[in-house]
Amino acid sequence: MFKKILSFVVFLWNFVFNHEVSPLRNIPDVAVRHYILQILGIMWAISFSLAIGSYTIFAVSVLGHVILIAAVAITVATWTAAKAKPELFSNRMGQGKD
Repeated sequence: MFKKILSFVVFLWNFVFNHEVSPLRNIPDVAVRHYILQILGIMWAISFSLAIGSYTIFAVSVLGHVILIAAVAITVATWTAAKAKPELFSNRMGQGKD
């Protein structure tokens, strides 16, 4: 079982990174094959780095939005409480029981 998985991984590696195994083998000029392989490699490196960066920025963006939504909810709750029960906000300190 492990040997099958290992041979499959090796096949995939060669299919992607070996210009003599991949479909790039159909390009007759080896220098052009190498150039195209480099371009594809750079493209994938940029794609993955942008994706990872987007996920990281997305987490920060979500956190910022949660904080803003919480601030709005607290403000609305405060206004609602002030309208319904203004005595919640009265200063009871210093007032004696008469």
